[in-house]
Amino acid sequence: MSKALGRVLIIAGSDSGGGAGLQADIKTVTALGGYAATAVTAITVQNTLGVTGVHPIPLDIVEAQARAVLDDIGADALKTGMLGDAATVERVAQILDTTSAPAVIDPVMVAKGGAPLLAEHAISAVRDLLIPRAALLTPNAPEAQALTGIAVETLDDQFRAGEALLNLGARAVLMKGGHVAGETVVDILMTPDGETSFEGERVETRHTHGTGCTLASACAAGLAQGLPLEAAVAQAWAYVGEAIRQAPGFGAGHGPLDHAWPLRGLA
Repeated sequence: MSKALGRVLIIAGSDSGGGAGLQADIKTVTALGGYAATAVTAITVQNTLGVTGVHPIPLDIVEAQARAVLDDIGADALKTGMLGDAATVERVAQILDTTSAPAVIDPVMVAKGGAPLLAEHAISAVRDLLIPRAALLTPNAPEAQALTGIAVETLDDQFRAGEALLNLGARAVLMKGGHVAGETVVDILMTPDGETSFEGERVETRHTHGTGCTLASACAAGLAQGLPLEAAVAQAWAYVGEAIRQAPGFGAGHGPLDHAWPLRGLA
């Protein structure tokens, strides 16, 4: 693991249950040795059973949070999560244009329990404004399908959707395969220069809440610490896999991961 601290500015929503959103992001970046700062886009009321309320933060406050961090602490990478609507997507795109730090874009659309976290009209804004600004885009199969119109049900579909997302302007795409049926899970890191696959046995568990947030933040932490893209993704992939295996079993629904496992030497 890189010795560099690595400053990550996270622009995303809060999860009161602590398994996803800003809480998962902060835990992940910290566990991997980085420094996490935040700009809160929304406060959600949720636990492992689902999301029961969403309170958006005013756009000027979202931007002011990010600006306060960037102007003083600075950032070596940015990570975006739940943005909610097109206006927030547009404002975040403007924020990204004020820094040269690489952006990891997690196009969060639906919570693990099924609650929508991105308005339908905002999908085109993500496609037009955030994908071209992504140093790394981290969609799951349903998100990739929404962004490209390509049904993602097989490994070949993952490649096709990933190519389409690269053509939309992303510098790299991590096509996640957790929603694709099979005994193994295959995530594909795709760049204009080629592909790298990350493959592991599927863990049969209901404790997967926040895996997308966690993986994207782990990638951002690695990039912030100066790791090359492939090394940052490999570190993130291994971290998330162990966090799933070490999940504490909390809650009656989709439970959280164990973000702090490296701190306890559980691997």
